[in-house]
Amino acid sequence: MSMSPQRRTRRPATGLTAVLAVLLSLVLVAPTASADSARQLRPGFGYLALGDSVPFGYRPPQVTVPTAYLDASNFVGYPEIVADRAGVTLANASCPGETTASLIDETAQSNGCENSVGSPAGYRDAFPLHVDYQGSQLDFAVQYLRRHPRTRLVSLMVGANDLFICQSTTADRCTGSDFTDTVARVEKNVDTILSTLRDRAHYHHRLVLVDYYSLDYGDPVGTGSVRLLNAALARAAEANHAAVADGFGAFQAGSSTAGGDTCAARLIIALPTGGCDVHPTRAGQELLTDAVLQAAASRR
Repeated sequence: MSMSPQRRTRRPATGLTAVLAVLLSLVLVAPTASADSARQLRPGFGYLALGDSVPFGYRPPQVTVPTAYLDASNFVGYPEIVADRAGVTLANASCPGETTASLIDETAQSNGCENSVGSPAGYRDAFPLHVDYQGSQLDFAVQYLRRHPRTRLVSLMVGANDLFICQSTTADRCTGSDFTDTVARVEKNVDTILSTLRDRAHYHHRLVLVDYYSLDYGDPVGTGSVRLLNAALARAAEANHAAVADGFGAFQAGSSTAGGDTCAARLIIALPTGGCDVHPTRAGQELLTDAVLQAAASRR
């Protein structure tokens, strides 16, 4: 997900589209991974997905009817596709707008999950997640893994919202030392998350960290920012014996015929007013699915 402040017609999520336009006023194709990759996860075992709006399968209100948010099953991210292909039982605990800090501590600043910048309102206040739980996503994950010892895959995708907040709250729009400091915090927090899964939850099976895609691989500034974020994520993954699912490479290859423009390649959601949102289409989610299955197959 590109972090460039000069995003042309693309529109980075701000507080999860202003927390879904103040919670909607409180309403209310790609190649598939090989069969061998999917078979690495035996049917009957479990899969726990953690992270932000991408694994949640979030779609913005410009292309989604308000009532859809009342049923989380209307949103399909790569975890649902992975589980379907592999025949495993899924618990998708991801939350739109989650940051690395709020995933650890639900009172910390999020970008629209538990709260948003300047507002205590969050997605969880009005709409259901795929999994119902109290407290932080990490606390839920620890409890879930202790109670479900047959879980054989855990995936995590988080960090982009930390940079979105940095962009919206710093004078330099997160292009200088603020960017460096934020990436360092992301690495530290992701290390905490992964080590907690290993040490507190005693989880020692497949652990996959999914890295981020650029919105436009022809944009050297934005793509460079994503590379730096992904490098930090990779360091945290290596320190905790986690595999990295190459979402960056998957989208780069998938958009190659469109000059690296993921909007033109229809890998991210087109908006009726022009341009694209930052979230993946079904085709984009399929690419992330391939990356997760390939990474899972690389670690036993």
